Amino acid sequence: MDLDKLYSELTVKTEAKLALVVMDGVGDIAIKQHDYMTPLEAARTPNLDLLTRNGAQGRMIPVAPGITPGSGPGHLALFGYDPIQYQVGRGVIEALGLGIDLKAGDVAARANFCTLDNNGIVTDRRAGRIPTEKCEQLCALLSKKISRIDDTQVIIKPGKEHRFVVVFRGKGLEGPLTDADPHKEGLPIPAVEAVDKKSAKAKKVAKLVADFYAQALPIIAKEKPANGFLMRGIAHQPAIPLFQERYGLKAACIAVYPMYKGLAQLVGMSKLEGPQTIAEQFQCYLDCYNDFDFFFIHFKYTDKYGEDGNYEAKKKAVEDFDAALPVFMRKMPEVVAITGDHSTPCPMKGHSWHPQPVLLISSCSGSDKLERFTETGANQGSLGVFEAKYLLRYMQANARMLDKFGA
Repeated sequence: MDLDKLYSELTVKTEAKLALVVMDGVGDIAIKQHDYMTPLEAARTPNLDLLTRNGAQGRMIPVAPGITPGSGPGHLALFGYDPIQYQVGRGVIEALGLGIDLKAGDVAARANFCTLDNNGIVTDRRAGRIPTEKCEQLCALLSKKISRIDDTQVIIKPGKEHRFVVVFRGKGLEGPLTDADPHKEGLPIPAVEAVDKKSAKAKKVAKLVADFYAQALPIIAKEKPANGFLMRGIAHQPAIPLFQERYGLKAACIAVYPMYKGLAQLVGMSKLEGPQTIAEQFQCYLDCYNDFDFFFIHFKYTDKYGEDGNYEAKKKAVEDFDAALPVFMRKMPEVVAITGDHSTPCPMKGHSWHPQPVLLISSCSGSDKLERFTETGANQGSLGVFEAKYLLRYMQANARMLDKFGA
């Protein structure tokens, strides 16, 4: 029997509210340089500690053993979707998050301004994380110069810092494509190719991307430090079941960065706009508590500083998150899960395959009698190690939303 079908048959309606609080990339690894303490372990977290005493801990495999996820697969798994079955291009997610109304046949790419040397070698994949205002100026410049390529409309929209989106809108287009991104410094920007070699539509998009580069790079060639750009997640929007249909929960997303809003929108969550800090996000949760059954609250900075390899900044981000928690704790939902979408270890300066820690709190979770929410505590917790795609099912069970199976 199909497992999702079984879960649907067992699902019952309750008045319980659930919150998934994501400290993006919070998981890390312990190394000698930092006295074998991860940023989560080294941080002072009195409020998390208070919650931990009433919860159960474990670790989650984001996709499958040894596979390092992008943010898309990581979050789709947290939302209860098999990230291997539902593969979504990052460009689609980012475009939705920026408020672009994607149409059937649109192909979207997530892009980063970068720094190139005189030989076209990538020396900084994020162009020093240029300010959002500079990104907006560069996107306006490109949009003014390039609005169409042959019979295809080109839509360029800025995101935060170095990030932006490019959407190709026309007839006969399809993804996915390989990335125009070497994924590390010291290499040139690779040409894109159709993943499906037999797809004429995807080959057309590959030519469009090549033509776009040929026109766009000369326009920004004299800019410093953002004289180039990378494109990845080049794909069209797939069909995916909506969150409310799947779980019977009216869901809201409270995120700052467009990509995570896009992921939420992809599965039908409502985007609650406005908050820019985690304290404001928690206040938004309080303000909208009566309007939704499920809240997805996203905190970016643990991931950002992990990618920078900045141990002290990641530790400080954990402490900043903890300092804002009392706002959330004023009105706790019946079920809370605090976790990451993946691990972003500082020594690796990027996402990794290491199972991320998870804390689950409800009247049914019981207490693991652990004092702190850490990777070490998660290793000892009663939840054990499980695939992230089952977290929502654990949350449903803790909300008494799943009926008994069998006699």
